[in-house]
Amino acid sequence: MRLETLAWAAAVLAIVYLTWATVRPLVTPIFFGAVLAYAFYPIQRRLAPKLGKVESAALLTIVTVGIGGIVTFELLMISIHVLMSFYNSVVDFFDWLLQQPLPPDVRDFLQSFLNQLVPRLSAYISKGAFSLPMYLLQVLIFLLTFYYTLAYAERIYHQIVLSLPEKNRELGEEILESLNKTLGALVRAWLVLNFIKGILMTFGFLIFGVSDLYTAIVAGFLTFLFSFIPLFEGWMIWLIAAAYFAMNGAYLHAVGIALYGFFLVSPMPDYTIRPMMVARDADLDETLVFIGMIGGTWAMGVKGLIIGPIVLNLLLVLLKEWKRRVSRESSLQRTSSPSRPAPHPQT
Repeated sequence: MRLETLAWAAAVLAIVYLTWATVRPLVTPIFFGAVLAYAFYPIQRRLAPKLGKVESAALLTIVTVGIGGIVTFELLMISIHVLMSFYNSVVDFFDWLLQQPLPPDVRDFLQSFLNQLVPRLSAYISKGAFSLPMYLLQVLIFLLTFYYTLAYAERIYHQIVLSLPEKNRELGEEILESLNKTLGALVRAWLVLNFIKGILMTFGFLIFGVSDLYTAIVAGFLTFLFSFIPLFEGWMIWLIAAAYFAMNGAYLHAVGIALYGFFLVSPMPDYTIRPMMVARDADLDETLVFIGMIGGTWAMGVKGLIIGPIVLNLLLVLLKEWKRRVSRESSLQRTSSPSRPAPHPQT
């Protein structure tokens, strides 16, 4: 009997390991697809009575594909332009540097460094180009996760509730409620803050004279869209504007738009205003949210921006439950402990 149990345990562990090895490369698109579905669920719930659950999910997926296609194309064009400009700038800088009157040892060192750097940059750019099929596969997984999570959201939630153990059902429901509250606060903060960042970027382009009104509105819209892509955020837009000014010799304007974008658009508001908004909506401490965002990003990459605060909030729920149970047990022990017999009156 013990041998059979060990065999079953080994089989289960092997299946779990192989499942994780299979899903691990796709965890990020699955995670963000589920998060985006959570954000779109209120819209899908309003459309479902008119169109149906599956049909409304398909409509929202098509809209996401349209918007995502535009964002992907813009990101691809900007990434190619930035990479090629960076490559050419590095090569031109070293060419200029080698033409200066330098000591022979320094010149030889720079020449050797350049001979090693240029192939590495070329390989990095080529690697980015060849990784496009993998990116498209991740986009496909993201869209499928988004669609099926929306279409079967109620069924998924029902199955999660049914899987809660009867003994600790109250704790499980409290954990689900805390998860929903924190994730909702994160999504709302993301939406509101990104909308404000888009407006501020539009005003920044107009204030510093980067472009006309139409282009400034486009820049604000792109800032809003890019802010949903972790690591890209909105800093790419003001960085391009600052580089444009610097290339034309307007260094004060370049510094001005850079400082404006850094403090009002990205990244400063992402780590100051966003934790405050999440803490207020989720009834958490701002420092806890900040630590969750920073530590989560450090440990898990871009997913940690969302997972970090959620995990810390769930930890607080478990600690509160543990404290409540300890207090309950101590009170029961005091109640059940025998009391001392009353002293007999002396005669």
